[in-house]
Amino acid sequence: MAVPFMYSYRSLWTRRLTTALTAVGMALVVFVFAAIAMLAEGLEKTLVETGSAENVAIVRKGAVSEVQSGISRDQAAILETWPGVATGRDGRLLAAKELVVLISLSKRGTDKPSHVVIRGVSPVSLVLKPQVRLTEGRMPRPGTNEIMAGSSVSRRFEGAGLGETIRFAMRDWKVVGLFDAGSTGFSSEIWGDVDTLMQAFRRPVYSIVIFRMSDQGSFQQIKNGIENDPRLTVEAKRETVFYADQSKALSTFLRVLGTSLTLIFSLGAVIGAMITMYSAVANRVSEIGTLRALGFARASILSAFLLESLFIGVVGGALGLVMASFLQFLTISTMNFQTFAELAFSFTLTFRIAAQSLVVALVMGLAGGLLPAVKASRMNIVDALRTG
Repeated sequence: MAVPFMYSYRSLWTRRLTTALTAVGMALVVFVFAAIAMLAEGLEKTLVETGSAENVAIVRKGAVSEVQSGISRDQAAILETWPGVATGRDGRLLAAKELVVLISLSKRGTDKPSHVVIRGVSPVSLVLKPQVRLTEGRMPRPGTNEIMAGSSVSRRFEGAGLGETIRFAMRDWKVVGLFDAGSTGFSSEIWGDVDTLMQAFRRPVYSIVIFRMSDQGSFQQIKNGIENDPRLTVEAKRETVFYADQSKALSTFLRVLGTSLTLIFSLGAVIGAMITMYSAVANRVSEIGTLRALGFARASILSAFLLESLFIGVVGGALGLVMASFLQFLTISTMNFQTFAELAFSFTLTFRIAAQSLVVALVMGLAGGLLPAVKASRMNIVDALRTG
């Protein structure tokens, strides 16, 4: 017969101080694991949501980011009139030729510089990026040294506020508008007129061409046609895939870091759980002998002690998740390894991360309680009663 569940619960309650300390140790491990997983998830979500599945992003063949890409004016002219490009209500082709360069700006209140993306856009760019919404001021006028800043940039960098001035490319640029792009990478950019920026940076080529497909199902046909055209030396990707690829290096680094730290810290938590359970076994030798004398099998004793250890793991896992959930209110910034530009994003907690965190906690509980539980189940009845 099985040992009643209340026996395990009351045993934990009797040792509530050591139980709480062990659970807190596991909670800290779960917090670290969940925090880094949320960080990687937030980064991937930010870059994936930057793109749209309806759009095709075209860059120079072999380029892993817009900064490294270059598309000549002749090639851009071919691409923007490619068969399959959608047209807007006004009859304009929904294709945009954009420039992407990096500049160095100082963060507000410090002298620490960081790379910020300057994107040269056209009026069609806003149609292709519906997540971008003007919140203050107005759009920059074509042919002028006017720019607008993303919400994340305007908060963090000197000169990026509405009405302020930024100097780059040997010119002074006035911020005439602020825009919000939600939780996408565009919020970490500064936008201006593409032709003016190309002239200022002396760039004869575009960085990327983006267009909306008239039929999403024709992507593979469009991709094959573009990449096999002898006049072009470019590659085409869905915009969502293109931006998601830019998060792989950093997100992979974060996940490896999170796994490594979890393994290191979990050793301490497992040892703490093992000490707690060994102490419980040592203090309850007579109880174990009595249970065996009453007819409880070794397997029942084993399962009872394992249940106590797993319960501590569940409590620690739940506590760690609760602590980690508050990180969702924070926004942090870091350098993207692919683009070398600063990117702001938030911690993102998903069901998958929550489930993985609880599994980590249960594994720690199982590892910490297995050997003490085996020791308890193998005790000789006579010796245990005699010790009591």
